[in-house]
Amino acid sequence: MSELEANLPLHAAIREMPCAPLAAGEAARWRDEFARLRHAAGSGAASEVDERAAVCLDEPRVAELIIGIMAGSPYLAGLIRRDPVRLARLMSRPPGAEFERVRGEMAAAMASCAAMADAMGLLRRFKADVALLTALADIAGAWPVMTVTGTLTATADAALAASTEFLFRAARAKGDWQAPARDGEAIAADSGYIVLAMGKHGAGELNYSSDIDLIVFFGKDRVRLRPGLDAQTFFVRMTRDLVRMMQERTSDGYVFRTDLRLRPDAGATQLAISTDAALVYYESFGQNWERAALIKARPVAGDSAAGAALLSELSPFIWRKYLDFAAIADIHAMKRQIHAFRGLGGIGLAGHNVKLGRGGIREIEFFAQTQQLIAGGRQHDLRVRPTLEALHKLVERGWIKPGVRDSLAASYLFLRRIEHRLQMVADEQTHELPREPERLEAFARFVGYPDAAGLSAALVPVLESVSQHYSVLFEDMPELTARGINMVFAGQDDDPDTVAALRAMGFSQPSAVIATVRGWHHGRYAAVRSARSRELLTEVQPLLIEALAETADPDAAFTMFDRFLAELPTGVQLFSLLRANPALLRLVADIMGSAPRLARVLSRRRRLLDAVIDPRTFATLPDAAEVDAIVTAELKRARDFQETLDVARVIGSEQAFLIGVRVLSGQIDASRAGEAYAVLAERLIAALLAAVERELIAANGRVPGGAACVVALGKLGGREMTASSDLDLILVYDHPPDVEASDGPRPLSATHYYARLTQRLISALGSPTAEGTLYEVDMRLRPSGQQGPVATRLSSFVRYHEESAWTWEHMALTRARVVAGEPALASRIEAAIAETLRAPRDRARIAADVRDMRERIAAEKGSDDIWNLKQVRGGLVDLEFIVQFLQLASAAHQPDILDQNTAAALVKLRDRGLLTAEAADELIPACRLVHDLTQVLRICAEGPFDPAAAPRGLQEVLARAGGEPAFATLATRLRATLAAVAALFPRIVR
Repeated sequence: MSELEANLPLHAAIREMPCAPLAAGEAARWRDEFARLRHAAGSGAASEVDERAAVCLDEPRVAELIIGIMAGSPYLAGLIRRDPVRLARLMSRPPGAEFERVRGEMAAAMASCAAMADAMGLLRRFKADVALLTALADIAGAWPVMTVTGTLTATADAALAASTEFLFRAARAKGDWQAPARDGEAIAADSGYIVLAMGKHGAGELNYSSDIDLIVFFGKDRVRLRPGLDAQTFFVRMTRDLVRMMQERTSDGYVFRTDLRLRPDAGATQLAISTDAALVYYESFGQNWERAALIKARPVAGDSAAGAALLSELSPFIWRKYLDFAAIADIHAMKRQIHAFRGLGGIGLAGHNVKLGRGGIREIEFFAQTQQLIAGGRQHDLRVRPTLEALHKLVERGWIKPGVRDSLAASYLFLRRIEHRLQMVADEQTHELPREPERLEAFARFVGYPDAAGLSAALVPVLESVSQHYSVLFEDMPELTARGINMVFAGQDDDPDTVAALRAMGFSQPSAVIATVRGWHHGRYAAVRSARSRELLTEVQPLLIEALAETADPDAAFTMFDRFLAELPTGVQLFSLLRANPALLRLVADIMGSAPRLARVLSRRRRLLDAVIDPRTFATLPDAAEVDAIVTAELKRARDFQETLDVARVIGSEQAFLIGVRVLSGQIDASRAGEAYAVLAERLIAALLAAVERELIAANGRVPGGAACVVALGKLGGREMTASSDLDLILVYDHPPDVEASDGPRPLSATHYYARLTQRLISALGSPTAEGTLYEVDMRLRPSGQQGPVATRLSSFVRYHEESAWTWEHMALTRARVVAGEPALASRIEAAIAETLRAPRDRARIAADVRDMRERIAAEKGSDDIWNLKQVRGGLVDLEFIVQFLQLASAAHQPDILDQNTAAALVKLRDRGLLTAEAADELIPACRLVHDLTQVLRICAEGPFDPAAAPRGLQEVLARAGGEPAFATLATRLRATLAAVAALFPRIVR
C-alpha cells in the first residue's frame, strides 16, 4: 500500500467488495437495516464533525460493504448497531490515524484513572473501537493482513502496559509499593516485574479474536515493597488482577482472553515466578517445546529492560550452539499429537481447521520455527520472531529456496485472512470452517466467494501446498524402508523374513547384521545405553540399514558404521538428526562405505554432521574472506592462549572435513580442493601467528620497526594441499640496522626474539592439545636446512640463495609464497624470491642436478606400485621436477612462466612454447589425474592404498574422480599415464 493510500479515509480506501452479493430477499432485509443505522448515525451525531462523518455512509460502496459485513458477522453487526456514530467516524478517517487516536486517548485516560471498574471500562471500549476498526480495514482491503495483526498486537501491548502501570500506581497509593516517583517515568519501568508475550502476541501476529499467552516473572533484586510484604504473594496478586483486567467480561465486553499456562511447570507453580527460579528451571528441566515457544517471547509490559536481560540469559537455553535435531523430533511430535488429538487427518473444506489441520497455519509456523531452532544457535540473524521474517531469513541463509518461501508466505497470508473472517463471525477463538452446509455457504460469501465450491477451489490447493512443504521437511520418515520391508531385530532367534530381506539387500552375513543391531538395542555401546537413544534407533534403523545396503559394499559400510557408533559418547543427537534428514543417511552411508578416514573424523566430532546438513555446504565453497570470518568469529570466543589453540584445531578439522565431503560427493574437483585446503591453512597460520605475537609482545615487547612473515613452500605454497599434507614453512624477518633488541620488560635480542616467535608458531600449529593436532610443520627447507637458524633475516635469506643454495633449494623456491605477516615485508620477500628465480642459470647443469636428485629419491623411496602416486615413476615427483626444471632453466628469459601451482605452471610453459603440444597433451591431463586421485586417497584412506582390500565404495569414488566408468579401467589408464610421464622425463630434463 502506498503512503497516499494509507492516509486515505477508510471509505475512500475501499479496494474491493470482499463480501459476495446476497440473495435478493436477504439483501433487501439488510438494506433496510442499514438505512436505519444511517439515520441513527446522523441523528445521534454529537457535533458537526460527526455529522460530516455520517455523510460517508451515503456512498453506495460503503453501504454494500456494511451490508455484507452485517450479513456475515453477528458480532460485527452488534458493534455497528451499538454505536452507529462510531461506525461513521471510523469510516470517515484514515484507519492508521484513527488507531493512534483511540490508543492515545485510552492511555491518557488510564493514566488518570483511579478506580478498577473505570479502568476496565476504558480498556473494553478501546478494544471495541479497535475490533470494529480492524475488521472494517481488513474486509475493505484497506489494510493488508499483517497490518491488521500488527495493530491487534499493538492493542494488546497498549492494554497490558496501561493496566500494569495502573496496578503499580494503585499499589503505591496503598503504600505496598515504595519506589520513589519519577517525573514522566512509568512506575513499572524499574520494578523488575516482567510480562512476556508469547506465541503470536510475541511475534506481533495476533489474530482477530486471539487469546494472549503471557508468562510473568519478577526480579527479587528490584523489589521495593513495604517491610513484611512477601514479594511472591504481591506479584501473584498483581498478576491475578492483571488477568482480571484483561479477560473478565463486563457489560462492555472483555479485552483479551489471557492464558498463563506457558509458564514453567504451570501445574505446580504460581502465576508469577521469580527470575532466579525461572533460570534454574529452564537450565535444569526445560523442555524442547518451551525452547520453541521462547523463540517468540517479547517483553510487553512492566520492566522491559529486565525482560530483555532475562531473555538474554535464557538465550543459551533457547539457541543451542550446535544443531539440535532431538529438539526438532520433539516439536514434530507435538504436531503429530495435535493431529491425533483433534482427529485432523486429511484436507477438506467443511470443518477443516485452518490453524491446526493439515496444511494449516501451524505447519507454516512450525516449518519456520524448527529450522530456526536447528540453526539459530550459530546463525544469529535467524533469531527473529515474525513468521514471514523468519522465512525470509531462512532464504538468505540458504535453508530454503525462494520459491518455497514465496509459496509459504502467500499461503500464510491467505490462511490468516480466512482465520480472521472465521473469528469475526462471532468473536470466537475458532479456526474451524463451518460443518453445516448452510453456514458454510454463508461464510464463503462473507469471505468473498459466490459459494462454498468457490471457497474450496481457492482454499484446498493452498492447504495441499503447505502440507506438501511441511511433509518434505518433517514427515518423510516412514517406519518401513522405501522397499516396504519390515525388518525385525528383536528376540533371541533370527527372524527368517529379515534374514532373507538383508540377504536380498546385499549383506553377505545377515545373521551377523541382526546380532550387531540386537547388541545396539541391548546397550552394547555408550551411544545406545539410554532409553531415548534406543527409541530413536528403532525409528531410524530401517532407513539406516537400507542406506548402508545401497553402498557399493554393504558389509564394509555396516561394519564401519558399527565402529563409528562404538566411538560416540551419545546417540540421541545422531539418531534424531538422521531421522529428521533422510537424505543425510545416504551421505553417512557413503562415508562409512568409502571413506574410513572421514568416518573416524566424524566419530570424534559429531557436530560435523550439523555443518553437513547446512545447505550452503554444497552450494558454495568459502573463499579466503569467508574462512577468515569463520576463524575470527570462533577464535574471539577463546578466553586464553591455550583455548585459542584448541579452537583452531576444531576449526581446522571441521573445515577440512567439509572440504573432504565436497570432494567425496563430487561437488568439487582436486584443484578446487587443493586451493580450499590451502586457504584454510593460510588463514589459520595468520590467526595463530597473530596470537603468538600477542603473547610474545606481552612478555618481551616488540622489536622496534621489526616485522616477520611466514613463507609457504611445497603443497601449501603450490595451493595443492590435501587432507593430510604437512606444512613446509620458513619464517623471514627484518628490522632496522640500529635495532638490537625488543623493547619489553624482558628484552630479547632480535635474533633470539624471532627464533622464539618461530618456535612458538611451530608449537601452536603442530603440538597436540586436547583437540588433537592441527598440522605437522616441516622447517627443513629454510636456508642451511636443519643446521640453520629457525628464523631467517631477509638479508641472510637473499644472500644464501644468491651464494650458497643448492639446485634442489631453488626448485623448492619455485613454490614459495608469503601466506601471513606484515604486508610491506611480504612484498619485499616476494620480490627477492622472484629475483632469485629469474637469475640466469646453466641449463645443462640444472638438468644434471635434477636427474641426480630424482635417482637418489628413487633409490631411497622408489616404488613400482601405481597407487603410490607420489614416488612411482611418472607420478607427482616426476611431474613437479619437470615443471621446476623448466622454470629454473627458462625464467631468466621468460619470467612470466613462474607459478607456484604445478598445473597452472604447465599451462604457462605450454603457452610460451617451452613444452611441445605433444608433451603438454600428456602432462597436463596426467597432472590433473594424479592430483584428483591423490585428493581422494588422502581424504578417504588411512595409510597405503591397497586396491585388493579397498572397499568397493572407495574404488567407485576413485573411478568417478578419474572420469572412468569402472575402477579396472581407471587402473589401466593410470598405468599408461604414469608410463607416458616417465618416458617424457628424460626427454625434457636435459
